Amino acid sequence: MPHALWTVWVLGTVISLFKEGAPDQASPLTCDPTGVCDGHSRSLISIPSGLTATVTSLDLSNNKIAYVSNSDLQMCVNLRALRLGSNSIDMIEEDSFFFLGSLEHLDLSYNYLANLSASWFRPLTSLNVLNLLGNPYKTLGKTPLFSHLTKLQILKVGHSYLFTEIQEKDFVGLTFLKELEIDASNLQKYAPRSLKVIQNISHLILHVKQPTFLMKISEDLFSSLGHLELRDTHLDNFHFSKISTNETKTIKKFTFRNVKITDEGFNEMVKLLNYVSEILDVEFDSCTLNGIGDFDITVMDTNKDISKIETLTIRRLNIPNFYSFYDLSSLYSLTGTVKRITIESSKVFLVPCSLSQHLKSLEYLDLSGNLIVENSLTNAACEYAWPSLQTLILRQNHLRSLEKTGEVLLTLKNLTNLDISKNNFHPISKTCQWPERMKYLNLSNTRIQSLTKCIPQTLEVLDVSNNSLSSFSLTMPQLRELYISGNKLKTLPDASSLPMLLVMRISRNTINTFSKEQLDSFKKLKTLEAGSNSFICSCEFLSFTQEQQALAQVLVDWPGNYLCDSPSHVRGQRVQDTHLSVSECHRVAVVSAVCCALFLLILLAGVLCHRFHGLWYMKMMWAWLQAKRKPRRAPPRDLCYDAFVSYSEQDSHWVENLMVQELEHFDPPFKLCLHKRDFVPGKWIIDNIIDSIEKSHKTIFVLSENFVKSEWCKYELDFSHFRLFDENNDAAILVLLEPLERKAIPQRFCKLRKIMNTKTYLEWPANEAQQEGFWLNLRTAIKS
Repeated sequence: MPHALWTVWVLGTVISLFKEGAPDQASPLTCDPTGVCDGHSRSLISIPSGLTATVTSLDLSNNKIAYVSNSDLQMCVNLRALRLGSNSIDMIEEDSFFFLGSLEHLDLSYNYLANLSASWFRPLTSLNVLNLLGNPYKTLGKTPLFSHLTKLQILKVGHSYLFTEIQEKDFVGLTFLKELEIDASNLQKYAPRSLKVIQNISHLILHVKQPTFLMKISEDLFSSLGHLELRDTHLDNFHFSKISTNETKTIKKFTFRNVKITDEGFNEMVKLLNYVSEILDVEFDSCTLNGIGDFDITVMDTNKDISKIETLTIRRLNIPNFYSFYDLSSLYSLTGTVKRITIESSKVFLVPCSLSQHLKSLEYLDLSGNLIVENSLTNAACEYAWPSLQTLILRQNHLRSLEKTGEVLLTLKNLTNLDISKNNFHPISKTCQWPERMKYLNLSNTRIQSLTKCIPQTLEVLDVSNNSLSSFSLTMPQLRELYISGNKLKTLPDASSLPMLLVMRISRNTINTFSKEQLDSFKKLKTLEAGSNSFICSCEFLSFTQEQQALAQVLVDWPGNYLCDSPSHVRGQRVQDTHLSVSECHRVAVVSAVCCALFLLILLAGVLCHRFHGLWYMKMMWAWLQAKRKPRRAPPRDLCYDAFVSYSEQDSHWVENLMVQELEHFDPPFKLCLHKRDFVPGKWIIDNIIDSIEKSHKTIFVLSENFVKSEWCKYELDFSHFRLFDENNDAAILVLLEPLERKAIPQRFCKLRKIMNTKTYLEWPANEAQQEGFWLNLRTAIKS
């Protein structure tokens, strides 16, 4: 029984965990306010429920959806884009798209749809784009699929292995397509006129491995196609057969992408291109020539109509047997009217001088990503080479000397645009020679660290982006556009050196700031891109950038790329949104105000000190601190005096003529300490007072109005008071020389007031008969 309970508990736990971990079919969708919902790559196994009419775009690609039912999308009446590509869909119910009358883009590519149904597409009257590539169907069905799609512009169908037949009825109803892509790599049957039903196709992308049906397809398309693109085709065994037709040929461009061809196949291809007499543009992309250039000269000479081609583009051409390759003289007759040639990333290291001389109409030449060096360029740009050339692009080759490059190109009298970016020209010479008509020069990504007069002053456009320049000091009176981003400049160039400048892009440098005066100095500047710099957001810079409304019309990357680098507390904030405190923006005024306030405070403190004797208290505090540092009281054997007499100088007559006579001439005599007589000369008076009090048995204070007016008497009174309280003795003797009311004693003599309230004092009698008793009492007090 316990084992059964344990089993039930385990099963319940597993079930509960499974329920908790089951994915919510609606939660993986993320939708923005416009109704664009993203659910791609979420491992969904079905279309999420709860979709409403607010959804305008739904991306469910790259999931595991296997089935589309009638109810999944019935509420999405405003849906314009539905992407279901790269799922596992093998079944779509007949009316699944019935409510999608607004749908413009439908992607069902790379699923498991073995049979296509026309009922799916019948309600989609607004459809512009339909992608059915990569599904395992052999044909497009028994009935026309697209006859109701009158607005369709882009159609993609086929499968690289399983799609084997193109039927005559497949494209019925379609009259105009911007792009048609057919993956028929394993095509085994083509019904004549299957593609002819489409009256106009701008661009056809055709995947055919073997050219068996190429001529039949071409025959149907010659009068309706603008651009034919062959992909993944082997033209090794291609044979051109002339077609008898009076129809006007409309093909203007032919593209061969990932095509393999031999010398014989190339001869046949030239025949095909010659037949399509209106062709102007030929492109080879990622193609392989399995030959050695042994082309049939007779074929080349007899097919002169191909010379109408104006644009030739070759990218990533592979010639495995290049080491055995013939010269290109057999092709010279085909190059007479070519105006634009691009040979990119094809390991070209030499252009024969004779070929360059035959290219008399060439205006544009792009040799990017090849192996050109100065010596081979010398051979290519020989005398009478490229006489009409205006634009030359040598980007990402192996050029090293800017001086030598300019010298080699002097033969190109009509050259105006030169792109030699992504080479290595560090360092550059001080002077160079260039073609006289040069207007555009691209030196970006060339590792240069400084600019010299090697740069031609006739330029109208100069690009020196992504180098290591720390300054720009060239004078270029005709320059209209300057691209200098990605360097190390700390300030804008001098405007007086660039009087005609219209466009300047100087982002990604180390510029800290620029001012209104600097921008105004560029009289004709219309466009400035200066973002992504290390801006110091000073008050002046913020005021200038935030208050100038017209600045946004000049700064093309404002405000997103303008961020503060300092001060640190605003780092990373947009310049437009940054605000500094008053203390940061008006520092001089704040410092002045603080100084004024401090001066007034000091002045007020001075007045208060004078009014309430603050200076006196400070002096007293210093003296007190000095006194506290000394030993508390000298031992009895160190006492030198019976009494220290503290008196005012105005009372010195009484002290010196009466008190001294009565006490020092008494038997036994008393030894008194008087400041006039016993203070050590040169010693600080405070130290004299403290020492005298410490070395005296008693301290006699001769009190009078003169006493309370004396600061030194106050010190002596205080130091004696320290002894009274710190040592708990009775060292002070008060002698009242004249009547003294407490009100007459200043407030700062607080200790005198306290002592007079707590100690008995001797009064000097005016009656001579009583004076003898006064002296007796005084001598008694001293001895006590």
